[in-house]
Order: sequence, then structure tokens, then C-alpha cells
Amino acid sequence: MPHDYLTKTPLLNYRDPSIQALITKRGWARLPNADRIGAAYNFVRNEILFGYNSEDALPATRVLADGYGQCNTKCTLLMALLRALDIPCRFHGFTIDKGLQRGVVPELVYPIAPRKILHSWVEVKHEGTWLELEGFILDQKVLAALQAKFAGRTSLCAYGAGTDSLQKPKVEWTGESTYIQKTGINRDFGVFDSPDAFYANHRQLSGLRGLLYRLVIRHWMNRRVARMRKGHILVIPGGDANLVPADTGGQAREVT
Repeated sequence: MPHDYLTKTPLLNYRDPSIQALITKRGWARLPNADRIGAAYNFVRNEILFGYNSEDALPATRVLADGYGQCNTKCTLLMALLRALDIPCRFHGFTIDKGLQRGVVPELVYPIAPRKILHSWVEVKHEGTWLELEGFILDQKVLAALQAKFAGRTSLCAYGAGTDSLQKPKVEWTGESTYIQKTGINRDFGVFDSPDAFYANHRQLSGLRGLLYRLVIRHWMNRRVARMRKGHILVIPGGDANLVPADTGGQAREVT
């Protein structure tokens, strides 16, 4: 079956007037391909703030309207913008260890959080090569606050970051792959033509736990992220032992 890396889908609803108006207003369609990628990437990275939406499988227009997102929802919006700009892209699905969210997830509910949390990044075809884009997840203010708080560290796997190069992570678009949560990955589901195809078989936080997340926990988490953005970062119980990346060598792997 042939792949289609430019088509619209219910989640990648890039023909919606809100997305088309954004592209027109910014003049992105007039840019060379590399600059189109960079413009969409930078917008999603810094103008869509790091935060937690009601669920993962939201259409791009909803993420745009929310004005914030995490790995999966920002991924959907970035893919929609790229396809609207005629840039082929695909979805790569993973899970990350919940330790990467330590410090954002309140300690009171951390024990009931799933051990493996759905994660994704965007793969974009640029000059004949597939590049991996993940560095758009944390907005610059959150990243800068973490860099200042942990000025003596190189590795960090908590507070929404999973990197072995905290002070100089590869998050800027320079025509190469970007990462900010890679060291937390513990399972690789492979690539999909769209987020719709991934979420058809992979969903999380259903039932009572999902209801609590949507109505209470995510708002609690978003308040914590807002405080992080201002430099107020809560200390994780257990200290440095809870701040190291998973032993993956930077590669996705299955763990039990």
C-alpha cells in the first residue's frame, strides 16, 4: 500500500480556515522549503506553550486554539502545518518512562500514572532524507528555567525533559534532527502515515483515571509548568537519583 505523507486527515485538518489563515498571515508559503520547516517548527516550539491538553488524539485546530500542548498534541499540529506547506511528514510513535514527567506530575498522583506514557515525534522529509523532530516540545522559557536550575548538569530525565545535553540540547532547527525527550524512550512502535493511524490502536488514560486526568490532574500539571516558566521548579523527592536518564544509550528499546 503506497504511503501518503501529504494528505489531510481528521486530526491533520490543515485545510481548516484557522490553519490556512495562520499560514497566510505569516507568509510561510512563500518561503523556501527549509525555511517553511523552520517557521512551522519554531511556531509550534515557542508560540504553542508546553502544557497538557485534554487528550492526545486532538485535531490540529484544537491544539492551535488551546495555544499549548505536549509531545503528542504538538506533533499533530506541526504535522498539519508541514503538510499545509507541502512538506512530506510522518508520525513516529513511542512510549517514554513516566520518570520523565517527574516534577510535573504531582507527587500525590505520580504512583498511579502509567509506567509507560505515549510519546511521539515528527519525521520530515528534507532534501531526500527523513529527519526526526522532537525538540519542539518544551518552549524556550521552560527549557531556560531548567538549564538555570540545573546549571551543573548535562543529563536530565525529569520535568518534561529527557536529554544528555541539557545545557546545549539539539532543539534549534538547522536542517538536522532535534531532540529533547529522547533519553526517556523505552518502546518504539515504528512510523505511521498519520497520528490517526497510531491512535486507532494506541490510546491511554481511559476510565476513572482518564476522567481524573482531564478534569483535575492536567490543570494541576499546567499550573506547575506555568510556575516552571517563571523559574519556580519544585524539588523532586529523592534528589539526583530521580533525575538521570533511562539507560537507553539514546536509542529506543523495550523494557519490562
